Amino acid sequence: MLKRVNSGVFPPPYPPAFPLNPPPADSRRGGRVVGAALLVGALAGGAAGFGGAALLNDSSSNAASSNPNSSLSVGPSLKVPASKGSTESAAAEVLPSVVKIYATSSTESDSGSGIILTSQGEILTNNHVVEVVALNGGKLAVSFNNGAMTRATIIGRDPLTDLAVIRAHGVSNLRPATLGDSDSLRVGQQVVAVGAPFGLESTVTSGIVSALDRPVTTQGEVGNQATIFPAIQTDAAINPGNSGGPLVDEAGQVVGINSAIRTASQGAAGQGGSIGLGFSIPINDAIPIVRELLHHQKPTHAKIGVKVSDATGRIGLPAGALVVRVQRHTAADAVGLHPGDVVTKIDDMLTPDADSLVAGVRSYRPGDTVNLTVVASSGAQRTVKLTLGSDA
Repeated sequence: MLKRVNSGVFPPPYPPAFPLNPPPADSRRGGRVVGAALLVGALAGGAAGFGGAALLNDSSSNAASSNPNSSLSVGPSLKVPASKGSTESAAAEVLPSVVKIYATSSTESDSGSGIILTSQGEILTNNHVVEVVALNGGKLAVSFNNGAMTRATIIGRDPLTDLAVIRAHGVSNLRPATLGDSDSLRVGQQVVAVGAPFGLESTVTSGIVSALDRPVTTQGEVGNQATIFPAIQTDAAINPGNSGGPLVDEAGQVVGINSAIRTASQGAAGQGGSIGLGFSIPINDAIPIVRELLHHQKPTHAKIGVKVSDATGRIGLPAGALVVRVQRHTAADAVGLHPGDVVTKIDDMLTPDADSLVAGVRSYRPGDTVNLTVVASSGAQRTVKLTLGSDA
């Protein structure tokens, strides 16, 4: 089963890590789609508890301590500095910029994680971490790496991309996370996940990038379209409560927002744990949406203007996204796409099914120009260039 994974204050100076008015970003590069889309359900973070711990002494240790002829030699304690590019140094870089988020309403409560964007308390997280408050009314609170806690409110959220920005109240001089470049990630590269799995804040796990541009589907809010995004797949342990926390590279720079996991089974509380299949929203895809949310704008998304289904398994059709309907006055209509066409690639990104095409389009922005490889029902293949529209 695949599921979502929701559930300090430092002196200046720190340079702002999140430019609020940066120049327009270049168009995304296409990445190879490496598998079919994955269906993900909701998963809330829970509180963690532990029983007592006992210290065990074996008989040989007791005998040695009581024997006057035996002695133990203890060497000096040496603090070895973390090597650059290590898990330790990456964790040290990002931990001060990671928070735990508490969301409560009259009917339920969730917990998750978040990433500090600005020194004044703007924090990035997943929409599904805070939607219980947005939909049912309630309260948000944030706890920082140094143990401080404060109330928070939602600035904006986007269910379609599962992103949200909140603001912590009464804080300043926070340490923003440094945002990296998810487009430069390589399969096999070391990464580190940080968050509050099962309520255990400031938890660090490590692994590698297992795959890139993995289409992942999560259940949307009632009445809304499901979230489909081209995920970073990692084997770093991600569990309930990690949602909204960062996936960082060896330099401690945020390259993804941890959002979903694949589980083999559910636990007693209905929440499965990590089996080494975690999924993160690429930070380069998130930044344009976050900028709009920070400016209280309605989030915009790229669109082609077609309804698609899976072509895989249909006799005589190649694997791809089968065009079922073309909307009038859209990019698809302008370049002559027709029902029965099969889209097999967007730029150099393979689209072996409908969700792969949707995820691929969502890695671009309205106004970007892309090339679609299209196979007609007759079997003829062509490439069409189109400028992506907007759902605004």
